[in-house]
Amino acid sequence: MAKQDMTTGQQPVPRWRTNYTYILLFLLYMFDYIDRYVIVSLFPFLKSDWGLTDTELGLLVSAVFWSILVFTLPVGALIDRWSRKKSIGIMSIFWSIATLAGAFTLNFKQLFATRLAIGAGEAGYVPGGGAMISALFPPEKRARMFGIWQAAIPLGSALGVALGGFIAANFGWRHALGIVAIPGFIIAIMFFWVKDYKTVQLVKSVPAENAVNKAKMSWRDIFAEFVRSKSLIMVNLAFAACAFTTVALTSWLPSYFQRFEGMPIEKAGLMASVVMLLAVVGAPVGGFLTDRWFKKNARARMLFPAITTSLSAVLLFIGLFLLHGNALMGMLLAMGVTIIMFAPGAVAVTQDVVHPGLRSSSLSICIVIQHLLGSALGPLAIGSLSDQYGLDKALLVLPAFLLLAGILFFIGSFYYQKDVEKAEKVEVVFEGA
Repeated sequence: MAKQDMTTGQQPVPRWRTNYTYILLFLLYMFDYIDRYVIVSLFPFLKSDWGLTDTELGLLVSAVFWSILVFTLPVGALIDRWSRKKSIGIMSIFWSIATLAGAFTLNFKQLFATRLAIGAGEAGYVPGGGAMISALFPPEKRARMFGIWQAAIPLGSALGVALGGFIAANFGWRHALGIVAIPGFIIAIMFFWVKDYKTVQLVKSVPAENAVNKAKMSWRDIFAEFVRSKSLIMVNLAFAACAFTTVALTSWLPSYFQRFEGMPIEKAGLMASVVMLLAVVGAPVGGFLTDRWFKKNARARMLFPAITTSLSAVLLFIGLFLLHGNALMGMLLAMGVTIIMFAPGAVAVTQDVVHPGLRSSSLSICIVIQHLLGSALGPLAIGSLSDQYGLDKALLVLPAFLLLAGILFFIGSFYYQKDVEKAEKVEVVFEGA
């Protein structure tokens, strides 16, 4: 039976099976975000058909994150103790059906309910997927593999906005929700045939005379895993500041282009998609550069995010405050590359500094914090500020959140290496390998 040594990174399963699992994880992540953000391109149609306010439109995005916020932690704990592949497959089917149900809604309340259901389905995907990737690949490759995986976020977001706008303009907004739901459902069925790793027992090393014994972890020990690590705390808070910015931009950039750059609806959605799509480059490049620097500097997985989020803050401020037209687009395109570069290293930290049997839970806690303080608030806050002061002024608060993230990453970098050394080293065994 093949095993993965968490220090040597021995391949736990054949390469073809590892790649197959990884590809399905990528595709599910992409359709996760397509289903999540297709609603953004439908804002003008919903505003016209149902007379919704900007605050109500923002709620349709925030609703997903509120559900994720509620369900991620318990689902993440279930994934750690039960099955990664079964959890991911079931959740993916659920969120696809919820997306399809949105096509049959008759009013705002019904559509809002389907958005809550989508969030409930998506709640455990990232923790479960992150834990599987951590087990499939050795630590020295972890950031780059997370970087490629996270390219699915901007790709899915961009495709959701672009496809939604195109389908809605030509066939109606209900068709947009129905069509994007189908591929995710098919891939979810396929995921039930991947190889999962066996649930890691929650034991800790206990020094004894001339030996090291293993003892079952108590609830207090488990809780300590998530609060003793200062680098983990800083990463979680920084992630929230980044999520506030990126989700707000994804939600409101098409409307900004339409209102202040004079773009028609379809072009506004397309140009916003292009900005987000460039993060497809930023995520894998960020992961690759982080791992390269990590070989020379143990603090790289937090220093690199500190640099890139601060740079993104400068680019976004200059673009929104000083520029218009092609100059604005050029600045936003550059920011589209840098704004996601923090994520591979940051996610790797959530896996590096905790017990291997708690990796899904660790990423769940990160998601809860980033949604509670970031994603769930971003679209709603910008929508509310837009109703009072105008969307152009509302968006100018976002660079400050990116700068805050950079400061938090920098502070956390001083604690990372010691936190890694304290983390338990446990072998991971794959089923049938």
